[in-house]
This record gives sequence, C-alpha cells and structure tokens, in this order.
Amino acid sequence: MHHFKYRQNTLFCEDVSIQDISAKIGTPFYVYSYATLKRHFQVFDAAFEDVSKLICYSAKANTNLTVLKIFADLGCGLDIVSGGELYRGLMAGFSPDRIVYSGVGKRVDEIDYALETGILMFNVESPVELELINRRAGELKKRAPVAIRVNPDVDPKTHAYISTGLAKNKFGIPVDEALHEYLHAKEMENIKIVGVSCHIGSQLTQIDPFIEALRKVKKFVSRLTQEGIQIQYLDLGGGVGITYDDEQPPHPVDYAAAIKAELKDMDCTLILEPGRVITGNAGVLITEVQYTKVNSGGEKEKRFVIVDAAMNDLARPALYSAYHEILPAQEPAENTVQQEVDVVGPICETGDFMARDRMMPEVQPGELLAIMSCGAYGFSMSSTYNSRPKVAEVLVDGDQFRIIRQRESYEDLVRGEDLSTLP
Repeated sequence: MHHFKYRQNTLFCEDVSIQDISAKIGTPFYVYSYATLKRHFQVFDAAFEDVSKLICYSAKANTNLTVLKIFADLGCGLDIVSGGELYRGLMAGFSPDRIVYSGVGKRVDEIDYALETGILMFNVESPVELELINRRAGELKKRAPVAIRVNPDVDPKTHAYISTGLAKNKFGIPVDEALHEYLHAKEMENIKIVGVSCHIGSQLTQIDPFIEALRKVKKFVSRLTQEGIQIQYLDLGGGVGITYDDEQPPHPVDYAAAIKAELKDMDCTLILEPGRVITGNAGVLITEVQYTKVNSGGEKEKRFVIVDAAMNDLARPALYSAYHEILPAQEPAENTVQQEVDVVGPICETGDFMARDRMMPEVQPGELLAIMSCGAYGFSMSSTYNSRPKVAEVLVDGDQFRIIRQRESYEDLVRGEDLSTLP
C-alpha cells in the first residue's frame, strides 16, 4: 500500500496536495511519503519478528540522508556497496556493527574505510578480493569479519540486468567452488569467518527462486559445519518485488513464512537486505507537461506528451524498458478522452521516454503528471546528462512537507571544474 490518493479529484501525498508542493518549489521533483516508508519497513520487520534476524536496508535503492535516517531511527541495519554509501550511512546514524558491505569491486581505500569503521562484515565476492581484504586487515592490524557470497546458479525469473544468482552473472563464487575459499579463509591470519551470503536478484515476484537458493545454501552450510567452520550469520540478500503494473509479488508475511519454514533447524542470525520493497511505492516523480505534438507521415499518427522530467531524472524506463504508472495530478472526469501517447522528456535521445504507446487521458501544457513507484532506483540512479541539474527531493509527513534535497543550480553543475588549467 501507499499514501498517494485522490481527494476531491486532486492527488495527495498523505495530507498534502501535489499541486501545493509544485506551486511552492516547481518541477520536476521526487516526493516521498514518510508514513509509507515507515509502514513498509515495519511490516517487513514484523514478518520475521520470531526469528533471530537483522534487517539491513539496501542503501542503493534510495540514499537520501533523510530516508536513511528514518530507517536508522527505526532500528534498521544497512547494506552498502560503496565507500560513499558507508559515509552516508554513518552520517544518517547507522551503527557500524549493523552495516554489511556487499559488491564485486571494492577498492583498497573503501576496504580500509570499512575496516577502520568496524562494520559487521564484508560479503566477499571473489578469491582475489578475499586475499586483498586479508592483506589490508593485516596492514591495519585488524581482523576482518567476512561472509563469502555463494552463487547458487538459480534463475530468479526477473529482468536480465538485475539477475545476480546465475552462473553467468558477475556476482559471488559458484557454490561448488566456495568450500575451497572458506577452507582457505579459515587459515588466513587476518580473516574471521562469520557468515555465508547469497543474493539472487531484484524485483522477484515468486517465492520459489528464494527457496531453491536457500536449500542450496543450507546444504553448503552443512558442509562448512563438517569442516569445523561455524556460521553466525546467513545473509539471504533482498529482491522481493513490488507492483509497478500488474505484478503480484509475494507479501512479506508469505515470504517470511516460507523462509522461516526452511530455517527452522538452523542456528544462526538471518540477515535480509530489502530495498525496493520498502521504498519503491513510497516515492513519486512529479513532472509538468511542456508541450504536446503529433507526428504524421508514418503508418499512423504518433502523439507525444513532452514533460520536463527526463531519462537523467528517472533512468528505469530507458534502461530496463520498465513500466511506471502515470497519473494526472488532477483526476480526469470519467468521460475524458483517452489517447495513445508516448510520454517523453527533453533529452536528445530517442530512448528518453517515461512511457510508450500508453493510453492516457488527454493532457495540456502546464498540467502535472505523477510517475508512480519511483522511490527505489529513481533519484539514486539520476545524473546530470545534458547538463540538467538534479531535481529536488521532498518528504511529506502528515500535513507537512519539507525539502530534503535542494534542487541543483547551474553553479552546482560546474562545481569542481577548473578553467585555470588552460594555457
């Protein structure tokens, strides 16, 4: 569920009109519902309340400091994939011993930063990375807590770009090879084995792939036990999907029940890394219609709605051909004419679109549109392509709203550049 609803034909976020926010700060902007963020985390957390667990929000979904602080204040841990996310997490108030560091390409400076900070554990993705962490821990006179990410070769049945658990993907170590790496890690002076990690992908809409992967991991943990390696944490990653269009992802309660049934004989703390399922439907991108146009001359007329948000603001449609529902901020009358249109942005790319061949009510320049389900991988994937400043981010809490990230200026675009280097 979420808290974006029409009231008297006007779209509201909680108790604040989208029109009112736009009138004060302009467009485009992202708007997040505090009530939705809080509820989604609490529902997910409560589904696992009867097991030893640590819920680590996946920072990459949405790294706004205020959003992160909301989860830190709720007692959440954090899953990170970069030194920058570690920095943000610490600024937002996450305790280092509740932070898990994943990702295939950790740099030396990032490893050192995490070691000096004292994070809960590294999810190691390759033998070379394991060797590097051991060396850096020795240099810093630390002992690095690690889990090795095993790749179970399970098809998550999701978009190929966000599938991470197949043998052909870059992530983790094949489960048949991981035992050798654990035995090797056991002999390393500066490594402390604390867990096993497995994450098979994102936007999963079925439970079966999770269970298939978990069963493989359980067998692997049994082999580790036989070798005298005790596991304190079992990190199953995230990946539960949300509804963008007509998907029917599992409810967290059903997902939890299936996971807990498989874990009943295991004595370890479960780590889960939800991201999209917490923030996805809690955020919306608001954009204003700039122009409408009709191109004729082809097999049929082509209608375009040109808005002031673009692929640099929301990359998912261009990157994944992803579907996002688009709603007018002013609810149209039931008899409003529907037209087939492409909703496109101003960037000089044919791939700059929010929707293609979409049936929508007729709109006019100056009207606002809400691009739904943008709270995950929306702003966090945005860029300044075409020298377009990044948009503002807004948080609504009840009948109040505040800007939690200022809209960038043209001066922000060139900050750090230096013309004085020219001869």
